Amino acid sequence: MTKLRLGLNVGYWAGGPPPGIEETVAEAERVGFDSIWCAEAYGSDALTPLAWWGSRTQRLRLGTGIVQLSARQPTATAMAAMTLDHLSGGRFVLGLGASGPQVVEGWYGRPFEKPLARTREYLGILRDVWARGGPVTSDGPAYPLPLTPDAGQPGVSGLGKPLKSSIRPLREDIPVFLAAEGPKNVALAAELCDGWIAMLLDPQERFYADALAEGFSRDGARRTPEDFEVAAMVPLVVHDDVEAAVDRVRPFYALYFGGMGAKGRNFHANVAIRMGYEEHVDRIQALYLDGRKDEAAAAIPSELIQRMALLGPADKIRHDLAAWEDSFVTTLLVDGDAETVRQAAEIVLG
Repeated sequence: MTKLRLGLNVGYWAGGPPPGIEETVAEAERVGFDSIWCAEAYGSDALTPLAWWGSRTQRLRLGTGIVQLSARQPTATAMAAMTLDHLSGGRFVLGLGASGPQVVEGWYGRPFEKPLARTREYLGILRDVWARGGPVTSDGPAYPLPLTPDAGQPGVSGLGKPLKSSIRPLREDIPVFLAAEGPKNVALAAELCDGWIAMLLDPQERFYADALAEGFSRDGARRTPEDFEVAAMVPLVVHDDVEAAVDRVRPFYALYFGGMGAKGRNFHANVAIRMGYEEHVDRIQALYLDGRKDEAAAAIPSELIQRMALLGPADKIRHDLAAWEDSFVTTLLVDGDAETVRQAAEIVLG
């Protein structure tokens, strides 16, 4: 049975900085949280808030949950990681993810193709930058370094040359977590990374345990199951009425099952489909994409939500927590205000 850690999941902003966030971050450090995590989509970025709030903390690890691959060249991400790791005294965790075609092609103007191969190439460049074994070169098709005229891109001067980072990293082994939901991506996380960022997770499902085992079994796997971290985004709502708690998080699941991605190309919806809720997902997506978001949220079975969240009276949450402690999960990432942080610490950390 794993003694779970807690992380504060700030996510990405809804219009502006989360109300009361500085109090919440301070409370998370005071009550024993291990980390704070920030995300990005097409609004707030994941790195700047960590620098700002990290300067007001001493112990919390600072994780990106996630930095999107297509938002930055791998060398730019490597630079940001080294910089934040130095400034925080070695507290930075780089969470990466491929995002989806709507954001990648619609916001970043990049093709969403071969995400597994791109991720592998991206990770290799990151580690070469941090190792500083020499000037960084890469012959991969997605991120060639240096860029030469024969790369087939117009306007290349031919003057580029391999470079080595001008600063030494505080840590050459800055931890990298991969956000993934499909089995191939989860296996890639186990093979090449230090951790996996999970969401929409039922801790009793064997599906992901098998995918992780596949990655750990590959030649040259970076970690073993014993020293690999799994940080799972888990809504936690303490409430005397279980169904009222479920209703609190319905909009979150409606967004991810119904509104993230196009119909038939929604990686989040695939999670619920694999769990046996395909008919429900079809209805949720149809309602959400028709603008009937409240109806979409109401159409999500309470049972499905409860399998992926910790909801209800404190005693029920303590009972349900056992499934998470018996799983491969090492950290619960919870969101909420300072009161939620206090409640989570009391229940999970004891």
